[in-house]
Amino acid sequence: MKPILFILSTIVVLASCNSLSEKQLTKYVNPFLGTAPLTDSVDVGYNPPKDWRVWAGLTYPGASLPNAMVQLSPITEWHSGAGYEYEDTTIYAFTHTNKGHWNLCHIPILPVTENFETNDFGSTFSHENESAEPGYYQVYLERYEINTELTTTLHCGFHKYEYPEEKPKKLIVNLSQSNERIRDWNIEQEGDNVFKGFQNTGDHIYFYAKANQPISNLEILGEERQQIAVISFDSSNKRKTLEIQIALSYVSTENAKQNLEAELSEKDFAEVKKEASEIWEELLSKIKVTGGTERQKELFYSSLYRSFLWPALRSDVSGDFTDASGNVVNKGFRYYTNPSLWDTYRNKLVLLGMLSPDVTADIIQSLIDKGEKTGFMPTFFHGDHAAPFIAGSYLRGIKNYDVNSAYGLLLNNATKEGGTRPHISEYIEKGYISTPEVENPHVETKAKAGVTKTLEFAYDDYAVALLAKELEKTDDYKMLINRTKNYKNLFDPTTGLMRGRLENGNWVSNFNPEYPYYEYMYREANAWQSTFFAPHDTKGLIDLYSNKEEFENKLDSLFSIPWNGNYIARNVSSFIGQYCHGNQPAHSAPYLYTFIDKQEKSQAILDSIINHFYGMGEHGLALCGMDDAGEMSSWYVFAAMGFYPYSPANAEYIVSVPVFDKIELNLTGEKKSVIQKENNGKKIKEITFNEERINGYFISDKQLKTGGNIIIKTE
Repeated sequence: MKPILFILSTIVVLASCNSLSEKQLTKYVNPFLGTAPLTDSVDVGYNPPKDWRVWAGLTYPGASLPNAMVQLSPITEWHSGAGYEYEDTTIYAFTHTNKGHWNLCHIPILPVTENFETNDFGSTFSHENESAEPGYYQVYLERYEINTELTTTLHCGFHKYEYPEEKPKKLIVNLSQSNERIRDWNIEQEGDNVFKGFQNTGDHIYFYAKANQPISNLEILGEERQQIAVISFDSSNKRKTLEIQIALSYVSTENAKQNLEAELSEKDFAEVKKEASEIWEELLSKIKVTGGTERQKELFYSSLYRSFLWPALRSDVSGDFTDASGNVVNKGFRYYTNPSLWDTYRNKLVLLGMLSPDVTADIIQSLIDKGEKTGFMPTFFHGDHAAPFIAGSYLRGIKNYDVNSAYGLLLNNATKEGGTRPHISEYIEKGYISTPEVENPHVETKAKAGVTKTLEFAYDDYAVALLAKELEKTDDYKMLINRTKNYKNLFDPTTGLMRGRLENGNWVSNFNPEYPYYEYMYREANAWQSTFFAPHDTKGLIDLYSNKEEFENKLDSLFSIPWNGNYIARNVSSFIGQYCHGNQPAHSAPYLYTFIDKQEKSQAILDSIINHFYGMGEHGLALCGMDDAGEMSSWYVFAAMGFYPYSPANAEYIVSVPVFDKIELNLTGEKKSVIQKENNGKKIKEITFNEERINGYFISDKQLKTGGNIIIKTE
């Protein structure tokens, strides 16, 4: 028995050691990715004008949980993309909301000691004394000699400040500042150690904060528009560490208090930090990769992390939320902000549905709740891309919402003027949205962005048609599916590109296909970047050309005609020929060679993007363009795994060669699916699912979720 016991105990010890030696996935995440600038004109594609910071990520390094209400992050520059720019040396506040756009950044607070002014209280800092990981941020404030640590729950921020001995402990609450216009604010003390109030920027953001030390004074200092609240803590209290627990609510301070009591209660900082890390580890562990370099794993898990910070929660622990009409309601689901639909319907919202289907269902129900107030499904920025988001989610099995209401609102969008789709009547009548003739248009010339709208509306029609088919709305399906070919109405055979048409049907003259516009003919793109968008009918797009060879030559031109460095648009940067990876419109274009049996040419473009456009610049921390609430990051996640939602309204994915040798997907909590790469070639020889050969280059969402083995053989 003794030898057997020895062997068994040895196996247990070895298994334990192996488990302990396995690196936590959160350790691969670098929250600073996307915070640094791009300065090299070769990386950018042009020489940026003086004092012009290229949008190379616009991310924030602070603490948050997945899709939480609170994003607690440092501010180094107000009214910048995410409030934090890596090259800066001064921190002005820690704010409690963030998206990575130019809004939010609410409830700014900063610990201070003495010798500050109402308009001069920021502190210098160094990256050598700064760190971050999922759910945690730390920095040493040099001016005040205060070490700062931050962590979060869904609704709360937890601040831990280590003050120097014999220095006063003060806190600045700068409610007259955010990245949005302040309409009103208030702060007041409650009892010995609580302060509460609100900040009104159109929405009321309420807060309730509890300190671990008594408050001795709360005073308002400064001019009316630059007033700050200064909270002083009892100087007789010798504890160096000041802790502030602060909860938010979009309903009331009382609800904020309930959020704090429910999520923090008697927990200490270390416990909350540990729980935050465990929540992120659980999410990241749904995808495990083997092979690749440590740098590739860092980029992969950093991108996966960044994909799950938005949309943000807006309902309280009680379920209460303030709806689009301004009423406080409780409807039994979690209420979220609108997704950044124009950016993220392409890939990020698909990834969200794969890993967090319950959150996705509540986001859709939130959109429905807002749409029922106006009669139209909301959108974001451009297009009608709640359509592919909802249709694709439904086809992937996410159905825990009122799909009939969702469909009715989407149908209204597609058929009624005055709602989500501008110029829908013209689109229905003509089959395209016209472009006005402008003699000398420039980047910022405003018009209808008629080409982009026409292409996008055609795809949105396709998405709604898929939903109509599922719901057995036969007449609607026929009407919508006929409109999905409208993209062809803007194809100019003389140039082989999508081109604006006037109201009378003539082509827009003085056509320069290389020139980018913000919203003249195209939305944040030029003709080359816009032409190849027909993910619902790629065969039909190819058939617009005389043969596959002509289409291939056109694609070759997309990736080879040099970018003109005199054409400067701030969010159009980092090029392969005319292809721009720094913005969203052409992000599916690298996969197009696959449709003409030249998959290896697609792979060459994909590899170039993966290897060059993520972790760029002097510090290896820049992205090639704005992350746009996780879209740029999600593109990397999918491309690195070897499958991509080429048409996000469809429950299938186009296959490419993965970065990693093995990808384990645990998407249902029951059966794992495994994707394996055989050999190190770039040309796919064969794709098998459970040892059966797949015809073509697509795998279904069902195959990814049924616990199968997908092998991608290369040569």
